[in-house]
Amino acid sequence: MIAAVPQSNRQFRLARRPVGMPTHDDWQQAVEPVQPPPPGGLQVRTLALSLDPAMRGWMNEGKSYIAPVGLGEVMRAGGVGRVLASSHASFPVGTLVAGVLGVQEVATFSAAEAAKAGLARIDARLGTIPQWLNVLGMPGMTAYFGLLDVGQPQPGDTVVVSGAAGAVGQTVGQLARIKGCRVVGIAGGRAKCDWVVDELGFDACIDYKAGPVRAGLKEHCPRGVDVYFDNVGGDILDEVLARLAMRARIVICGAISQYNNTEAVKGPRNYLSLLVHRARMQGMVVFDYNDRFPQAIAELSGYLRDGRLKSREDIVQGIEQFPDALNRLFTGANFGKLVLQVAKDEALTT
Repeated sequence: MIAAVPQSNRQFRLARRPVGMPTHDDWQQAVEPVQPPPPGGLQVRTLALSLDPAMRGWMNEGKSYIAPVGLGEVMRAGGVGRVLASSHASFPVGTLVAGVLGVQEVATFSAAEAAKAGLARIDARLGTIPQWLNVLGMPGMTAYFGLLDVGQPQPGDTVVVSGAAGAVGQTVGQLARIKGCRVVGIAGGRAKCDWVVDELGFDACIDYKAGPVRAGLKEHCPRGVDVYFDNVGGDILDEVLARLAMRARIVICGAISQYNNTEAVKGPRNYLSLLVHRARMQGMVVFDYNDRFPQAIAELSGYLRDGRLKSREDIVQGIEQFPDALNRLFTGANFGKLVLQVAKDEALTT
């Protein structure tokens, strides 16, 4: 059953540039009347939004791989929604779509805006809505291309991934195991470490809250690290750099430990290890691989179907929870891919 088009639209707009951890004062909650879509456009009811560490970077002024969110603009966020009204030939009413919907209950697009937002139809037979925001969505695409294209793992390699219980890390580790690698995760807390080993099949997991990461790397990576998939930066990156194998590959995906710094970003002290070990460190941005997403989705959905790949989502209900839910990413409070359920009356996991 298709819901009626609502009369009003709750939104979160960026009120000011945060300094350090975002606060409620950095957001403006707005309620606007819903207008019909323009000719050739469409209107989407947001079902769920992906909350990602990258959103913190989008809030900052300055040059980056994507333009910052403007002050007063609806906060950028990827999501899954259902088409409520449409005169767009590719998106009939009732279609499930994924793309940049923003932190709002209803997103309205012209045809050109829909293309810019990357709107695409999704197949609910391949995965649940939360999985389309996780392993079949941007985190999964990041894991797939970052590991396989940039990390280039070979069977028998030792692959280390930080943020191992998070959205990207959980898929990186499982995919590396599928490709015949030995996988060591780094995560915060015994519960997360137990989960990635017992449920996801990692060979080991280092709990950075329980003791020195250096000692864990020495124990679990006796021959060094062939591929390091970095989601956190900071001190953990330094410790891994000190444990590289010859011709190692380091994938720089993110640096969540640095995103709320009020001082300069902390760079690696042990970078000369790249020289000694003839290693390569390379950044990756998932948007560079847009045209190959169907390839990744086909492979990853196959692993989901045959049980070789699992996904875990941490779902928070209610758009009003957005500010506090986003900050869970930076305190380590989330366990799995963080998803904000916006439409409470539609099941996400059936």
